[in-house]
Amino acid sequence: MQRGYQVAIVGATGAVGLELLNILEEREFPIACLSLLASKRSVGRTLSFAGQGLPVRELTEQSFDDIDFALFSVSALVSKAFGPIAARAGAVVIDDSSAFRMDPQVPLVVTEVNPHALRRHQGIIAHPNCSTIPLVMILKPLHLLAQVRRVVVATYQSVSGAGARAVEELDHQTRALVAGEPAHVSVLPQQIAFNCVPQIDAFGELGYTGEEWKMVRETQKILEDESIRMSSTTVRVPVFRGHSEAVNIETVHKVSVHQVRQLLSTASGVAVIDDPEKSQYPMPITAVGRDEVFVGRIREDPSHDHAVNLWLVSDNLRKGAALNMVQIMELLCAEKRR
Repeated sequence: MQRGYQVAIVGATGAVGLELLNILEEREFPIACLSLLASKRSVGRTLSFAGQGLPVRELTEQSFDDIDFALFSVSALVSKAFGPIAARAGAVVIDDSSAFRMDPQVPLVVTEVNPHALRRHQGIIAHPNCSTIPLVMILKPLHLLAQVRRVVVATYQSVSGAGARAVEELDHQTRALVAGEPAHVSVLPQQIAFNCVPQIDAFGELGYTGEEWKMVRETQKILEDESIRMSSTTVRVPVFRGHSEAVNIETVHKVSVHQVRQLLSTASGVAVIDDPEKSQYPMPITAVGRDEVFVGRIREDPSHDHAVNLWLVSDNLRKGAALNMVQIMELLCAEKRR
């Protein structure tokens, strides 16, 4: 490996951990040493990176000696336990769980939206929810242009957002039902094959789930505007990979469909596919393996003079998770070189 940074991936054998390996290699991030960490049950596995087989080691309190960046993709419980340990050892922690997102001392960062927030990190940087990231990438340019007042969003989230076991469950249920056999439920709260489940996370305040409140509160924090009113409904759908969102956006100042389309066409990390007469619009299969957030179905809201509707899709394991984490590292490294 070329000379560079000491990087640790915590949760290396999970879906996001494996995607991190792919993206670090694709983008040729300068790595001197890569440490793959996971729970005891994964010890002994070997993962491929840059033509080498790297062993998976058990996560311990001593795992972060001489580490420059620690990329966490584990449960909030594990992140809360080991994130501060890694930061005290001198690593910059980029955490993909909900453990630190709403901590006022911890920046919550999407690189195209609020990179300036990185300047105030104190060793830990929070990574947003995989549905929040594409949403704020669309909202930020509209907020600067016309001031977003209210957002109503419904998500259509793939099973990979719930982890590898949920992907296996969809596969097994689909095969069973096609064969005329019963579908067994063990990972998700209800059968997901040939179904939609309007529950992601536990139900809580006002009957909304934790996932729905995450989108609301994270959006306000990232855009640095708690006056934005927002309502979210999150739904798990029988798609393996790629999250979709139907979004209604009300602005203080009226914007036309042409303005929105032009604005988003030039927004960083966003691609517009919007020719409905030719059945051209983003779909989950459009986004798989791609870095962009894809937007289409841009149209006026006939019930409101200052609102537009649109549809967005992104690869939840890439921009919704691993890619943004690597981009955060790249920004921090670029800042060091200045």
